[in-house]
Amino acid sequence: MDISSPRNARTVVVGGGTMGADVAVVLARGGARVTVVDPHTARRDLLLPHIAAELDAAGLATSAGPVEVCASLQDVAWDGVVLVVECITEQLAAKQQLFAELVALAPASAVLASNSSGFPISAIAQGLPSAQRMLGLHFFMPAHLVPLVEVVLGERSDPTLGQWLHGFMRRCGSVPVLVKKDKPGFLANRMQHALSREAFALIDEGIASPEDVDAAVRFGFGFRFLAAGPVLQRDHAGIEVHCAAAATMYPTLSNTDVPAQALRDRVASGELGMKTGKGFFDWPEDRKRAERTRYDTLLRQGLALLASELPTIEPASTHTTPGATP
Repeated sequence: MDISSPRNARTVVVGGGTMGADVAVVLARGGARVTVVDPHTARRDLLLPHIAAELDAAGLATSAGPVEVCASLQDVAWDGVVLVVECITEQLAAKQQLFAELVALAPASAVLASNSSGFPISAIAQGLPSAQRMLGLHFFMPAHLVPLVEVVLGERSDPTLGQWLHGFMRRCGSVPVLVKKDKPGFLANRMQHALSREAFALIDEGIASPEDVDAAVRFGFGFRFLAAGPVLQRDHAGIEVHCAAAATMYPTLSNTDVPAQALRDRVASGELGMKTGKGFFDWPEDRKRAERTRYDTLLRQGLALLASELPTIEPASTHTTPGATP
């Protein structure tokens, strides 16, 4: 299979919430023609201004592909669509129903992808004749600022389509990784949760405060992760050093199979973080706005630092469908 350029490729994003809107930014910056489907009028009204603002902030307003919004799948011009990305609510039944509809509406050659972080693509594809062209395409919030995207192969996914999608996303400026087995949490979230399990266990044990846990990650080994991941770090530091430290620490690391008490207590009390005004920290509206600005600003500065290592968005005058010869 030849890897096509996203330039002028027809794509559809189903779901125009926070994640769907930013996925549309990613596709448009690669030059793809994007249709975002969302039934909510108020959300649709916000989509185009948001997407335009983010493309402008990235300096891509003039080179990005066109974006349109519509209210239903039936309103989409399906002819020539090469990729559909599902970004709807995290409910398995709703996703299965959507993909069943996509089987009938999307071209037979279109790749059907799900951004789900919780449901394996194999579960979503169960019983559907489209399972071989269904893949996971898991972005990290905010999708247009965090470069990583996971291309996940299900039990019946065509690996060739996985390679095609990997190349397509790279040409949109993302850093794709190919996850070859559809395991819960895929790749990045499994590692993230392994860290979180230990972090919250340390809080439960009273060994460190939430503030100090965050500081240890951000200004310690997490700071180095900007330059090298955990595998490359071992070559920098010496594999024998890591191996010896692992032999000492591993027996005492948390291996609990339930969430930490610090998490369960806050969920039970409705202290869910910014969305409720309180989590591990208090979030009055002014502090919430300031924190989101600080967070986004640092992510953009991180992108600038990594610019020389990120994929280049290459302009192209033509595109092909999966499996076609340019």
